[in-house]
Amino acid sequence: MIPISKPKLSDLELKNITDAVKSGWVSSLGRYIDAFEHKFAEFCGTKYAISVCNGTVGLHLALKVLGIGDGDEVIVPDLTFVATANAVRMAQAKPVIVDVCRDSYCISPFAITKAITPKTRAIIPVHLYGHPANMPEIMEIAHTHGLHVIEDAAEAHGASIGGIRVGAFGDCGVFSFYGNKIITTGEGGMITTNDHALYERAKLLRDHAMSKSIRYWHTEVGYNYRMTNLQAAIGVAQLEQVDDFLMHRKNILDLYKDKLEGSGIECNPIVSAAPVVWMVCAIVDSLDRVRRDAVIGHMRASGVDTRPFFFPISMLPMYKPENNPIAYKLSESGINLPTFVGMTEDQVTKSCSALLAALEKVQG
Repeated sequence: MIPISKPKLSDLELKNITDAVKSGWVSSLGRYIDAFEHKFAEFCGTKYAISVCNGTVGLHLALKVLGIGDGDEVIVPDLTFVATANAVRMAQAKPVIVDVCRDSYCISPFAITKAITPKTRAIIPVHLYGHPANMPEIMEIAHTHGLHVIEDAAEAHGASIGGIRVGAFGDCGVFSFYGNKIITTGEGGMITTNDHALYERAKLLRDHAMSKSIRYWHTEVGYNYRMTNLQAAIGVAQLEQVDDFLMHRKNILDLYKDKLEGSGIECNPIVSAAPVVWMVCAIVDSLDRVRRDAVIGHMRASGVDTRPFFFPISMLPMYKPENNPIAYKLSESGINLPTFVGMTEDQVTKSCSALLAALEKVQG
């Protein structure tokens, strides 16, 4: 079975994590945490980075630091992993779910503008599958209306627009280091920002809001959102290899495009930006959800694992249904194909052959 994803781990990660274990610093203190935060901020081109235990709590912490809570509205895209909206709910705010652009799969600036009300406090654009949202236009909207912007960059480490990397446009960016992400720490996340006050506030709330001057004195409710030194040790090793990871993933996408796009299959978009490749996407507009799922079943039977696009958030039972036709159509016709560092050309060829054979069976 060709997996949909798997992490690239080497002797470098083993060396770092062994060093961390031998140091005795295995919890939330240790030299690798500081090193990882510093190097990740440098990678993103921001002044600061704050490590957290996963991307979802990173979104929640960013919302809390910005003072967003009960009665506030936060605009999010319909086509994204559910954590984007769930984090808004965790902050006691209301997610306002809007449509995406067909050419980028990312949140529509036009839909954002239409959704703004007197209660709107923030926008969370998601850089979906490694492709940046239209940050220049989104930031212009935010500035016009006095809104905060939190970039959900969980899937887009290193993507950029005009030479500026994602995570450096908004008030802050939030990244994930889950095992299938471009770089991983097993679980983990990072908040990036250029705002010193936001940085200091996030550090305080991340660690139970404990006083810097009086141990075990807390003046407000905080959280235990810290990353461990063991996770950071892996992250430092991964970050040293990130340029190679990004190049390998780009090469994989190029192979897929070469083998599939002549067959009427659309692969990842490139719209006025410098994307990265988290997951290779295959869009077949003629598929509905039932036939798309049948294609996935046939491919798995052929020894190729895949995954469907995310369900639209507004389709999920805990959220209000919305009329977002682009998100709904992309969701039902999109398939993610195997994408991982170390994937061979033969594996790409097998994956493409399995997809084309499955489409022939389903479409007749």
